[in-house]
Amino acid sequence: MQKNRITSLFNIKYPLIQAGMIWASGWKLASAVSNSGGLGIIGSGSMYPEIFREHVQKCKKATDKPFGVNVPMLYPDLDKIMDIIIEEGVEIVFTSAGNPKTWTPILKENGIKVVHVVSSVKFALKAEAAGVDAVVAEGFEAGGHNGREETTTFTLIPMVKEKLSVPLIAAGGIANGNGMLAAMVLGADAVQIGSRFVASNEASSHQAFKDLVVNSQEGDTQLTLKELAPVRMIKNKFFEDVVELYKKNPSKEELIELLGRARAKKGMFEGDLEEGELEIGQISGLINEIKPAAEIVNEIISDFEAAKKRVAEL
Repeated sequence: MQKNRITSLFNIKYPLIQAGMIWASGWKLASAVSNSGGLGIIGSGSMYPEIFREHVQKCKKATDKPFGVNVPMLYPDLDKIMDIIIEEGVEIVFTSAGNPKTWTPILKENGIKVVHVVSSVKFALKAEAAGVDAVVAEGFEAGGHNGREETTTFTLIPMVKEKLSVPLIAAGGIANGNGMLAAMVLGADAVQIGSRFVASNEASSHQAFKDLVVNSQEGDTQLTLKELAPVRMIKNKFFEDVVELYKKNPSKEELIELLGRARAKKGMFEGDLEEGELEIGQISGLINEIKPAAEIVNEIISDFEAAKKRVAEL
């Protein structure tokens, strides 16, 4: 595979990035993906600062390849997380859920490459203006927290590509080589894949959640809780409780009360498939097997190359 703007930027073999997902993306998954030629990402959003430091240190021991961290900027201990990133010499940071102007200059002053996750052309341009090195444009097929625009990946990528100068990474609804090729034909320099890596041996999420993901079918996920922060999750008892509450035209405070605390941890990390918040993308309907991360990377790249050959023969 030839070098492109993203593989050159991160010094990786393949233009394939594993998303930094809460309760799934610890050091084991990140190092496995990096060792396989992609870019592994530690998801800091579910970690206390010292736990996060431990994951960074273990990842550095487990791989000599580049890896990054994802930092949701709504994190309550954000200053401490950023301090650890700088102290530990992390070289790549993906930021999300906040204003990229806040931390991009500081990170770049410390020699760190910065990527920001967006859901619209408007925010992609704001990220570029803030000085980021690349942008992830994520369609609303993606699992977990999403943009309010509900723009699909197939529509979003060419729209962002038309306006953006920095490298573009596509995310949302991509889990195999065919999806990877489609995203890159639309203008992406790389893809970011989340849901497929949830169903990996190294993901730190609960086995019961992984099993549910591989058994999910088309239509089993839905975007909800838009008044708080739009989130795509598997339909379960908690989801149905949300649906019932919406019938009463609830206030934002009532939605917050139902959500409570640690719903995502309860579902994805502790395996409570009834009361937990089970965040996963629509593409889970195409995920049928739990595999080692290295096999997933190799399979995606192999299928990508095969898809390129098929297209060339058209």
